[in-house]
Amino acid sequence: MTGDIGEKGSCTTCAYTEVDFSNYWTAVMYFRHENGSYKRVPQYPNAQLGYEGQNATDIKGGMTIYYTQKDFDTNGDQYITAFQPGFRMTVGSPTIDTLDGSKPGLRYTCLQTILTRGFETPDFPDKPCPAGIMAIHHFPACWDGKNLDSPDHQSHMYSTTKGGFREAGPCPASHPVRMPQLAYETMWNTTAFKDMWPKDGSQPFLWSYMDSKGYGTHADYVFGWKGDSLQRAMNDSCMFHKCGSPGMQGVLKTQTVAEMNKCAVQNTVEENTEGWLDELPGQKMGMAFRA
Repeated sequence: MTGDIGEKGSCTTCAYTEVDFSNYWTAVMYFRHENGSYKRVPQYPNAQLGYEGQNATDIKGGMTIYYTQKDFDTNGDQYITAFQPGFRMTVGSPTIDTLDGSKPGLRYTCLQTILTRGFETPDFPDKPCPAGIMAIHHFPACWDGKNLDSPDHQSHMYSTTKGGFREAGPCPASHPVRMPQLAYETMWNTTAFKDMWPKDGSQPFLWSYMDSKGYGTHADYVFGWKGDSLQRAMNDSCMFHKCGSPGMQGVLKTQTVAEMNKCAVQNTVEENTEGWLDELPGQKMGMAFRA
């Protein structure tokens, strides 16, 4: 999709309504059974998303999006330039299959509880996780100040991220413009498979492009905030729900969980992707990258 998608969207699954129509994407996680069949791992909502009068467990989906100026403790005093209409970028690559090639900020957390944070690894957890697996994607925050995109969707940005929601390092002269530190947390509910762990102890989860190591994890972003709404948020000193939530006045307008859940995209995939599958979706079309 090209152009200003913020002016094309009619609804959003995000808490902030009338403003955030951005596109957020990551690959789908699957479980591979010992008998060779596959099943899609469901997502579940981040428990941190509940706010006044709203229950996080009612939210459909499991991706949380963060736009931070500095870190989780303060906004800092540096001016943050919001993404511009037509801006897009990706992070990570499905072709990376070694630890040496893994990038800072692309990590996994084996959730001991739904509130577990920290203890990040660059590859899939090697044992069953009591509350599932959280996949984390930290995007670069340094822009060249000129290009809204690049042929590889990455060269117009430069990463100084340190991961863990710490403040990224200074931007280089080639990419001098500081933008929001964008990050995804995706909660994958692997608990249904805890009693199906392979007898040989091998790690049974993989991404939809046949990556069972996890080093190739990647994510896409297409900016779609309306007007100057994101810039106003970056200019404000608010953090988290204080930027706006039902019953709490803030710089951004919000919607209820029920209103979020009404927004959905019609499924246009012709291939079966649910239940136990003999092979991953897309393999018949030659879309898998590697075994």
